[in-house]
Amino acid sequence: MGIYLNPGNDNFQIACNSEIYVDKTGMIKHTNRMICTQQRFICISRPRRFGKSIAANMLAAYYGKDCDSAELFAPYQIAQDEDFRKNLNRYNVIMLNIQDFVSIIPKVDEMLLFLQKRVIKELKRAYPDIVDADESFLSFVLEDLYSETKETFVFIIDEWDCILRDRQYTADDQKKYLDFIRNLLKDKAYVALAYMTGILPIKKYGTHSALNMFDEYSMTRPFEYAQFIGFTEPEVKALCAKYQVDFDTMKSWYDGYTFPEVGHIYNPKSVVDSIRRKSFGSYWTQTETYEALKIYIDLNYDGLKDAVVQMLAGGRVGINPERFQNDMTTFSSKDDVLTLLVHLGYLAFDSEHSEVFIPNAEIRGEFRNAIQGDHWKDIVAALEQSQKLLEATWNQDGETVAEILDAVHSENTSILTYNDENSLSCVISLAYFNAMKEYTKIREFPSGKGFADIVYLPRKHSDKPALIVELKYDASAEGAITQIREKRYVESLKEYHGNLLLVGINYDKESKKHTCVIEKWENFCC
Repeated sequence: MGIYLNPGNDNFQIACNSEIYVDKTGMIKHTNRMICTQQRFICISRPRRFGKSIAANMLAAYYGKDCDSAELFAPYQIAQDEDFRKNLNRYNVIMLNIQDFVSIIPKVDEMLLFLQKRVIKELKRAYPDIVDADESFLSFVLEDLYSETKETFVFIIDEWDCILRDRQYTADDQKKYLDFIRNLLKDKAYVALAYMTGILPIKKYGTHSALNMFDEYSMTRPFEYAQFIGFTEPEVKALCAKYQVDFDTMKSWYDGYTFPEVGHIYNPKSVVDSIRRKSFGSYWTQTETYEALKIYIDLNYDGLKDAVVQMLAGGRVGINPERFQNDMTTFSSKDDVLTLLVHLGYLAFDSEHSEVFIPNAEIRGEFRNAIQGDHWKDIVAALEQSQKLLEATWNQDGETVAEILDAVHSENTSILTYNDENSLSCVISLAYFNAMKEYTKIREFPSGKGFADIVYLPRKHSDKPALIVELKYDASAEGAITQIREKRYVESLKEYHGNLLLVGINYDKESKKHTCVIEKWENFCC
């Protein structure tokens, strides 16, 4: 076994030895379908700490010669597949982590020469009679090897996009690097499979890509690889049952990424750490400081700040992800920034409606940390009022609630301009930001004879009352309460047993004032 040529199965064995390992070997069935076909080029991008390296080590352990991985894979899903042994330990694997090379030799030209020299050295050791150690181009060495032996290779390239993510590299540097990968892999008979993984989709140049032979699977278009991006909901439920962890709390902290193919996907790093440490908190976001997020949301693009505020308020923002140039320096609009945040894992993407949103409590906290400083001071002030607003609501103090809403609105008139009840809903949601700690928020909740504007359902172990919030624009707060009663919104909460508050809020366009009436539902089952 070598470092780059056939690195063996030790790294995957370490993952399997861990206290918590979720079986993702089913992905091998998909790569087996592509091996030695026109579709043998696969690029999967997903956020940091979402299991990219574990997947790469898994493929190396499965395909690589010079080791026997039958026993290692025996307990897992892929071992039940009828083609399991067909490709098991049958190929030469060349495995490269580009970040390792870049961290040693930052200059692209020198790094690529060093990389090729290291791999050729191992190939020379394995094929002393064929490989010319003086040859400096890896693609030529592999062509000669294939010509003599007809042996093909599985290429696994981890952190392939690190050069595109690093701001120190110029467009010329990036192009040299992409040309190297293209010349190494494209139209080469010695390639049985090429699997690349990183954070960003493949870099675009104009109307074409330097690596257009790859099929891409990303956070906006994962297709059949969606279930391997993170932990699926059934997997998380099974972990919660095994380790006696509250699933509802787990869901509120780390859920939020959704794909049509599999439904809900959870952040694997955070799920594992919360179980190991027996505490919910920010684990994934601690692997990178909030300044990384702040850099992008502070960019001065029209509509970007409005979009962030809307998402902080629990809303969604429409985007066009197709124009994004797949790097971390070329931005021309708020859509580019928001699309990047999807690939970085800070936003979730609804492909059906082409909308983005903040997925869960962990990321919401990261956004709150990032909006510090003068650029966001009015929004920060609104969020700081949120706990006071909640307490006034619980105390049925409608006057204080109205006063706080007046302040939140007046301090943010440049962003939160009321035009209708939808705009009012955005401001109310922002003001109730802290409610997300205690509640599950549901907008347009189907209730009785209509839809309640906002319903806040207490989380499983909360002792707080449920809230039905009805909003009015140029009407009356009393009328909002009457509507809740007359349309029997409460009926849809019959499975909930606890206290319930009816909250009616109105905004008067002429006086620019809010009014609020809060009543306890007396006929509710407690």
